[in-house]
Amino acid sequence: MLCFGRIWGARPVFKRFLRSSGAATAVEYALLAGLISIAIIVAVSAIGSETNGLWGVVSSQVSGAINSVM
Repeated sequence: MLCFGRIWGARPVFKRFLRSSGAATAVEYALLAGLISIAIIVAVSAIGSETNGLWGVVSSQVSGAINSVM
């Protein structure tokens, strides 16, 4: 019962926070952080695919060189 009292007691504080300009700034920073995270994920994914292709080429060339020696 005490836990529910704390949750309901926090409700006015949360509403006050959402009405303040600090809440708008916090939301803007959260959106900005989300967009930056998405950009990083896309960049790392693209670099990973390119690197994977590069290592495939290196692997086939090394295998070809070893097979031509033997």
